[in-house]
Amino acid sequence: MPGTAPQQTDPDGVDGGVGLTALLVAAARAIETHRPDSLARDVYAEHFVRAAPACTSWPVRIEQVPDKDDNPLWGRFARYFGLRTRVLDDFLLQAVGTSVRQVVLLGAGLDTRAFRLDWPADLVVFEIDRAGVLAFKQQVLTGLSASPRVKRVPVPVDLRADWVTALTAAGFDPAVPSVWLAEGLLFYLPGTAETYLVDTVDRLTTAGSALAFEAKLEKDLLAYRDSPIYTATREQIGIDLLHLFDTGPRPDSAGYLTVKGWSTSMHTPFDFTHQHGRGPVPEPNDALEGNRWVFAHKPRP
Repeated sequence: MPGTAPQQTDPDGVDGGVGLTALLVAAARAIETHRPDSLARDVYAEHFVRAAPACTSWPVRIEQVPDKDDNPLWGRFARYFGLRTRVLDDFLLQAVGTSVRQVVLLGAGLDTRAFRLDWPADLVVFEIDRAGVLAFKQQVLTGLSASPRVKRVPVPVDLRADWVTALTAAGFDPAVPSVWLAEGLLFYLPGTAETYLVDTVDRLTTAGSALAFEAKLEKDLLAYRDSPIYTATREQIGIDLLHLFDTGPRPDSAGYLTVKGWSTSMHTPFDFTHQHGRGPVPEPNDALEGNRWVFAHKPRP
């Protein structure tokens, strides 16, 4: 694939910085969607990729990749994102199968779950992200005449700002059980910001609520700088993930929630590769080695 760095014009949108990683995930979801053994389908994903000048040359099908699944980025890493999408889809749908009627997507990016999942009719999905990201997503979805399957409420606010006020002003009710998702978000934030976010979710949720998030447990992220995944991402599409990740100490958010009374479980992605029969498996110098998916439930009295 082309090795030139993508044009970066708007650090608050999808054309640069962390926003560009939303397009990477969209491309991975598009590739997963077109696989005959797909774990998750997102028919909107490829349209985001084609609408952004920064990634018009990126593949949206594995057949467009010369070395196909042997490619560390569009093969193994994209398959990881496909697996993650499926696992978190399942978590959310299981949560709303109880009394949960509010979904909060933290750093929603180009998430289209409000459009593609089979939700209860009375559900509300809140999507929190920067205005530029949400505006780009809305422009593409409007062009496709896409309609959400439930009430969808975009909340255009940076998570570094007062997002709690913005969320409650948009109609979120702390007294109603909710499920929260921080997909591919926390490792871009400083440890203090992660702690604030998790503590805020605890304060804003009532019994019967749930939370899923992704964490990285490596003591030294830079030890994996030359791993196939990080190298391919840098060289093929010009995204240096380790430059975007916060490399400071990470808090034990799962442990914090347990102390607060939540029931938590932590899994490796490879656990779900085994469960679903496809996805990444461990390899030497593995940038996915420290990735963990955490699932937490706030018990009822």
